[in-house]
Amino acid sequence: MGVKVGMIGAGAMGEALISGLLRSELVKDNDVIASDVSEERRRYIEKNIGVKTTVNNVEAIAEARVIILAVKPQNIFEVLDEISWTVASSQLVISIAPGITTAAVEERLNEDVAVVRVMPNTPALIGDGISAICFGRYVSGEDERIAEAIMASVGKVVKVPEKLMNAVTGLSGSGPAYAYLIIEALSDAGVKMGLPRATSTLLAAQTLTGAARMVLETQRHPGELKDMVTSPGGTTICGLYELEKGGLRGILMNAVEAATNRSKELGGKE
Repeated sequence: MGVKVGMIGAGAMGEALISGLLRSELVKDNDVIASDVSEERRRYIEKNIGVKTTVNNVEAIAEARVIILAVKPQNIFEVLDEISWTVASSQLVISIAPGITTAAVEERLNEDVAVVRVMPNTPALIGDGISAICFGRYVSGEDERIAEAIMASVGKVVKVPEKLMNAVTGLSGSGPAYAYLIIEALSDAGVKMGLPRATSTLLAAQTLTGAARMVLETQRHPGELKDMVTSPGGTTICGLYELEKGGLRGILMNAVEAATNRSKELGGKE
């Protein structure tokens, strides 16, 4: 890719993106500058990732072709007000702040700047995330390719209309937490049935990993794959019956809806 990147916010997701860019050799370490308010975080990034850091957001983006806003939605407008005077139309702004629309970012900038909105998730930290991406009014074809390449460095990428980005936040953005809760509950159940904790957690985590890969690689409907495991009068149907009695489907659907609505609250309605 060979462009300079200015990263505002060097938290977990900022670190994941920098690491992905370097690992995929899209940029070199001297092509990236990361800013963060935390001195401890800046020292960590310099020591462990090997890129230059600064406390000054304007300095971080001064020579950047791509500006990545890896900050919380509560802080993004403060950051935009700080940097807006120096952002040029030749730059590309990528925002990963939940709930914040491309139009809201564009309105805070002084020029017609290309803005891309992305919703990644935390498995990006190990290069196995998934990011949904949508584009603002001024995004060119080249901008699209650059943004997609950046996000592909930490996992899969899907394009969605911006009106669906809050739903993405509720599903895949928050989804890892739902999965961790399920893994923890399955592990607890295994311990209750006499399995050692480490063994039980391994069984639970690998079971979800394998099941997810079955969906992705076979491209079969999850219901069809479920039926493959479910023998008449067998163990699985008894377990599924208890899950249905407990309303697991409805609970998970409600969780996604609640997280989607919270995303809307954070940034205002699309």
